[in-house]
Amino acid sequence: MKTLATIITLALLSATGNAQTSEEKGITITVTINNCLNDNGHAIFSLHTADTFLKGKGIQSAKAAIKDGKTEVAFENVLKGTYAIMALHDANGNNRMDFEVNGMPKENYGMSGNDMSFGPPRFVDAQFKVRDSDLDLEIRL
Repeated sequence: MKTLATIITLALLSATGNAQTSEEKGITITVTINNCLNDNGHAIFSLHTADTFLKGKGIQSAKAAIKDGKTEVAFENVLKGTYAIMALHDANGNNRMDFEVNGMPKENYGMSGNDMSFGPPRFVDAQFKVRDSDLDLEIRL
């Protein structure tokens, strides 16, 4: 469980993503969370491909303030493909996920696809396709 926790933390907290190299203009993915338990700390988001999911840095990451339990970020110039987004409410603002003694997360997190099953998140459950138009996604924590 600690290994999974470390992987999720690294994936969410990658301060810089790998740049997408292409002259093709990508789309914008706007991600909203409407159910943060409070406005403490901030929200951290990371955009992943199957190759980066639960393996460390995503291809883009973002941090946003929370107001009235809501937050929003935009990932820009995302090329066509299949992606997943991880989100964390870093309630104490320490830029990492905190855990109970038994390894369970103390802070709320969620994935695109909003799969709420127990165990490690799976890319197949969180994935979505980027095609030709901008996307609006909502993630539940």
